[in-house]
Amino acid sequence: MMQSFFQVLLSFTVFSTLLVNAQSTIDRTTEQGEAAITDADQECTPYSYSPVDDQIGSFPTVWGAASILPDDADALAMWNSISSSIPTNIDTKTQPPPSDYPSDDPDCWWTYDQCVSPKLTGLPPDIADAPEPSTLGYGFDDGPNCSHNAFYDFLQSQNQKATFYFIGSNVADYPLEAQRALAEGHEICAHTWSHPYMTTVSSENAFAELWYSVQMIKLAVGVTPTCWRPPYGDIDDRIRAIANALGLQTIMWKYDTADASVDGTTITDETVENNYNDFLQTANSGAFTSTGAILLTHELNNFTMSEAVKYYPQLKSAFQYIVPVGVSLNKTQPYLESNYSLPTFDQYISGTVTVTGSRISPLNSTSAAPSSISTSSSSSPSSSASSTSSSPSKESAASANAAQSAMNLSSGKGLLTLLIAAFSFHVSGIQNLL
Repeated sequence: MMQSFFQVLLSFTVFSTLLVNAQSTIDRTTEQGEAAITDADQECTPYSYSPVDDQIGSFPTVWGAASILPDDADALAMWNSISSSIPTNIDTKTQPPPSDYPSDDPDCWWTYDQCVSPKLTGLPPDIADAPEPSTLGYGFDDGPNCSHNAFYDFLQSQNQKATFYFIGSNVADYPLEAQRALAEGHEICAHTWSHPYMTTVSSENAFAELWYSVQMIKLAVGVTPTCWRPPYGDIDDRIRAIANALGLQTIMWKYDTADASVDGTTITDETVENNYNDFLQTANSGAFTSTGAILLTHELNNFTMSEAVKYYPQLKSAFQYIVPVGVSLNKTQPYLESNYSLPTFDQYISGTVTVTGSRISPLNSTSAAPSSISTSSSSSPSSSASSTSSSPSKESAASANAAQSAMNLSSGKGLLTLLIAAFSFHVSGIQNLL
């Protein structure tokens, strides 16, 4: 009986050691280590990253409304240099649009009537379509999501690049997740610091929302975006003027999955799927043979990412090409830094989906600052965005199903479950002691 007891005790000791060792081998200091985590709960456990942690006092409170910090000389200097170009005759707005707002929409307020052609002289139009025919400008708002590894793994398996609109506060919380987007050749745009309705914010604070989101991306990832997307699409000519003065191109959309708006009552999972299917029907009808489209989707949570994986094969079938928005614009210089380039549209659809670029190196929490290296070109598989098949291939469907399974299982404790099962097998002998 005592021998059986000590066998069980030994099994428990071995189990505990294996579990501790498994946990200790998780690398939370590099982009590659973070990308290797397959447990969503572990992915979303907070971690320290000293390049951001050491500078976080120079930013607004994470998830707090942004304003220019009193001792931030650079932000104050920039605001003072552009403030005279910001219109003062456009008032801050309220949500939803009031009934007495002028019907001719003098402010080109997107929330009121989806206006994307500014009425204020000197402002460029918003980008709301992919200019290339039969092309989907592919992108996702509200990242980086801490549990996105299964989703990014899927995109990597398809050699598919996208545009990610990152919230500054999310980047502050999960800088290594943000780094993965750049490392794998995706395009990064800003999505403000705290995700407010921008037209409700004062001009100075709207500047701060943009300024600090861009600065956090630069700090954490090493590049300075030149594009942005307003949360909820809420923009008018006052906000456009601020973004334009900061060198930020405004990216909008004309089609919306409503995947981030599911509330279980007004908008349900079925609503989102109907929106996807309506968009696919529009694409399959030939509506985008002259000019492509931009569809609003999100990296917000498991549901939004799972829906993206689920519908990817059908989108590939409906569109001849699926590319990052910057690629659809032939915008080869997506950042202020000159050592990173996107491929041209022709390069991308010919198979070169990444070109010489930047990557954070050495990607660890002791780095003083991000440094740049070169990434080699990679060729897309023959079944990539150039597919014109009328239905998804078995390979595409299989990939989607596999990724969907990975997404659904990503919150599981695979190794832990295996160890528990092994221990349970040994511990079953304890019944002999009872």
